[in-house]
Amino acid sequence: MTIAFENTFRSLPDTLFAPVMPSAVRQPELIRLNDELAGELKLDAGWLRSPEGLAALSGNAVPSASDPIALAYAGHQFGHFVPQLGDGRAILLGEVVDRNGVRRDIQLKGAGRTPYSRRGDGRAALGPVLREYIVSEAMAALGVPTTRALAAVATGERVQREIGLPGAVLTRVAASHIRVGTFQFVAARRDETALRSLADYVIGRHYPEAAEADNPYLALLNLVIRAQARLVAHWVSLGFIHGVMNTDNMAVSGETIDYGPCAFLDAYDPNKVFSSIDEFGRYAFGNQSRVAMWNLARLAEALLPLIDTSPDRAVAQAEAALMTFMPHFDAARLFHMRAKLGLSTETPEDAGLIEDLLSAMHEMQADFTLTFRALSSLPVDGAPVALIGAFAEGPLRDWSARYVARVTLDPRPAEVRRQAMEAANPRFIPRNHRIEEVIRAAVSDGDYVPFHDMVAVLAAPYAERPDKAAYAQPPAPGEEVLRTFCGT
Repeated sequence: MTIAFENTFRSLPDTLFAPVMPSAVRQPELIRLNDELAGELKLDAGWLRSPEGLAALSGNAVPSASDPIALAYAGHQFGHFVPQLGDGRAILLGEVVDRNGVRRDIQLKGAGRTPYSRRGDGRAALGPVLREYIVSEAMAALGVPTTRALAAVATGERVQREIGLPGAVLTRVAASHIRVGTFQFVAARRDETALRSLADYVIGRHYPEAAEADNPYLALLNLVIRAQARLVAHWVSLGFIHGVMNTDNMAVSGETIDYGPCAFLDAYDPNKVFSSIDEFGRYAFGNQSRVAMWNLARLAEALLPLIDTSPDRAVAQAEAALMTFMPHFDAARLFHMRAKLGLSTETPEDAGLIEDLLSAMHEMQADFTLTFRALSSLPVDGAPVALIGAFAEGPLRDWSARYVARVTLDPRPAEVRRQAMEAANPRFIPRNHRIEEVIRAAVSDGDYVPFHDMVAVLAAPYAERPDKAAYAQPPAPGEEVLRTFCGT
């Protein structure tokens, strides 16, 4: 067997990509294969585990139908524009059409140098590969649109970072790898032909409904804005911090992409930052909606020549589109937060109730995930003195009395509400201190058992697993992960 690759991206102007072959590794060893995802992609898991399949997953052999390329893109990194970035350690093998008829990219990450590597070695260390596998698959299990991990392969080689580290290759699956920065790349070159080709490609692949609009490119902008608003609202409702929301880390498909110094909140703090180079908190948890809108403004700038031949009219239409971001975001966030509170009806007071809960959690340094999960056990038919745990203390006690009053107005039966809340509030998230334990075991001892165990637990994040309770616990004093960096 081989993989029936196509590569429609090659139909675009060749300034958008560079042909490149993966570099062979010394001794590839399969760490984990995502059998469920392989089946979804109509790939034979047995073949992927074979020597031929392992060679394809490690970059030691290229399937006959593949025509590998690295993609070019630009990007604003921490607000500073870099006109050429690109896939410096990632190689797109091609595309497959999955069981649902959706075209998806298959990419090797860490497969060697490309024309965009600059001074990099094009390789990936084992730790970042395991982290991306864990977090991206956890996000998928949580229902968040995301790139996926098909396989992790150890290379048998060392990569040099601050110290020598074992190397690995991640096989990443995405709706596509086209970013806001891809549009910035062609816009910065004032190549309107390439810009139009790229926009038409994205419309055809991701937003075909835009083709029917009077202004397809304005419709494209509006659809990307809506998709990103819903995506970031979903993140925020789960306490996720992307960490580095550069424009080159924002996929126009509306999927989460590039899991570097990312994390889920332990204690709720809107100012929490999870990138050690983000000194000014640009990408703090509470800034994510604002940053998303800023990034989308950069996409709008790139699309201006296509939106209207009159610059003034183009700007006015793009600005009007951008003004819809926050209403989309607020509505999506409120939808998710009402679900977390077990509310099946709407009242004007709900938004204030949610914000006051978050303020109380911040004041008490309450764990984000565990606090929401505990809400499902909160009694709603007794006096506030019957409240349990953190809800019997301080600001949360005062808030809980209001919550009880609100829930009693909701028509949903108590048991139905509890079940719905447990389906909206995960028990397990990929906590950073546990990920670091997994990485240490793999890097220091070659022990992948903790990695496999954590992946299995996170595949069912809403389940009660008393035997795996340790995975639900926040870090004890001294266990907090204080420094996080990009895998490069």
